[in-house]
Order: sequence, then structure tokens, then C-alpha cells
Amino acid sequence: MSKILSNINQNGERWLLLVFYVMLVLTMFVEVVRREVFAYSSIWGEEIVRYSFIYLAWIGAAAAVKERGHIRIDVLMQYVGPRVKAVLYVFGDVVMFAVSLVAFYWSLETVLVSAKFGSVTHGLRISQVWFLMAVPIGFGLVLFRLFQSFIRDLRDLRDGRPVYEGDKLFD
Repeated sequence: MSKILSNINQNGERWLLLVFYVMLVLTMFVEVVRREVFAYSSIWGEEIVRYSFIYLAWIGAAAAVKERGHIRIDVLMQYVGPRVKAVLYVFGDVVMFAVSLVAFYWSLETVLVSAKFGSVTHGLRISQVWFLMAVPIGFGLVLFRLFQSFIRDLRDLRDGRPVYEGDKLFD
């Protein structure tokens, strides 16, 4: 069981991103073929693509937090020591945690209002709650990954190791 949880921890976002990306691409392909070959398109295809993209964005945000892959200004990081760098990373994560907590609360409020009034999508005619949940799920994953980042950084500080800086796209 521990190995399964470890695998989910390592690759959970990747698998979810793959599922939503494949769903987006396949639906878009089917809709283009239907429109160009059969001169017919459906309203639900556009909705599936839109909502898949929304889930992609929010799950991708959590994956970026996990890998410290968000865009940031890190010029200062080149000129400070490892302990100051760790403190700056922790400070940035605390600020992001506070913002994410507020956003999680308000996005959950939107979902609850939609559930209360029974909103449905225009094409699929299913509850909009399933699609609005992308935002609180994304922020929930971000909060979880930030919590993991706090633990990792505090251990690194305690043990005197340099903090995890993530993979660099450009040097």
C-alpha cells in the first residue's frame, strides 16, 4: 500500500494531466472531423474541451508547485547563501499558501452556490458542480503540495542541506 501511495504522490498529477489532455485532444479531433466531413457538430464537444482545459490548468498549477516550476523572479537567489535562500523560499510558500487558502475558500463557495441552485451545463445538461470543482480541487492540490514543500524545506534547513530549487527551464 505504501508503494502505491508513493507512486500517486510522485505521479498523480502527471496521470491526471494525461487523462485530461487525451480527452481534450480526442474530443477536439472528433469534433473537427464531424464538422469538416459530416457538416455537423455537437454542443457537448466544445464543453468537454473547455472543461478539460480548465482541469488541465488547475492540476498543472499543483504540479508546478510540486516541482517549484512556477515563474518567479530569482535574481536575488544567486547572491544569497543557502540558509537565506531557504528562508526566502519558505516565505514565498507562506504567501502562496495564504493566497491559495483564500482562493480555495471562495472557489468552494461558488461550487456550493451552484449546487444549491442546481445549475446545469448548456450542452451536456449535467450539474455544473462537476466542472466548477476544478478550481477547489486545483487549489486543494496546491495547498497539499505547499505543505509538502514546507516539510521538505524545514528538513533541509535542519539537516544543513540546500533547499530543493526545482528543475530549471533556462540557465
